[in-house]
Amino acid sequence: MYTGKIRQILLITDGCSNQGEDPIAMAALAHEQGITVNVIGVMEHDVIDEKGMTEIEGIAASGGGVSQIVYAEALSQTVQMVTRKAMNQTIQGVVNRELQQILGRSKTMEDLPPEKRGEVMEVVDELGETVELEVLILVDTSASMKQKLPTVKEALLDLSLSLNARTGDNQFSVYVFPGKKNDVERLLDWTPNLQNLTSIFSKLTTGGITPTGPAIRTALTSFNQKRSLRSLLSDDDESYMEESI
Repeated sequence: MYTGKIRQILLITDGCSNQGEDPIAMAALAHEQGITVNVIGVMEHDVIDEKGMTEIEGIAASGGGVSQIVYAEALSQTVQMVTRKAMNQTIQGVVNRELQQILGRSKTMEDLPPEKRGEVMEVVDELGETVELEVLILVDTSASMKQKLPTVKEALLDLSLSLNARTGDNQFSVYVFPGKKNDVERLLDWTPNLQNLTSIFSKLTTGGITPTGPAIRTALTSFNQKRSLRSLLSDDDESYMEESI
């Protein structure tokens, strides 16, 4: 049974990055480290330009994730759908690798007889409800996002409610870019719910630049710090256990 955590970056933006590292390269680095990068491109009445569209699709492709372009009004269900879809994709990838070890390298879920495939899909669905999930949300606060931020806040609160209905543990963290003082700023440290965003979001200032690459790099650092802290604590726990025995 799969006991690992699913780690995702969810990037919410409305256009092209224009400062710092290449976000597509940063997303590839995240994927190498077992973190999926999903991107939601938010548009209003205007259409996201072709350059922005290409970048959004490129970040998700190199990050092993899902991308979706959406009007601001439909953002809430899109955020939930993209998060769930990426989670199921990750689980299916894990299950396929397990199957290949059991059945041989070239076998995947599609090669199984229908009744076995049904059983495997049940396992995937069950894991989707029980696996631990960590989602770091990156919100573009460049000038053009100003009118969309209230909708983003509502979408994130809905995401929290939706995912907390699962039996598995959830952890969320929120960063914005650009921040007040730096390219990227942490808005909310790791927490099981996003309700704390309500007061913070209204105080956000929007700026002109879009440092998407640095934002993904900062997200990676946050995941890695969380892991090193966890391993430090678990080492301490083990030594404490040994002393107690």
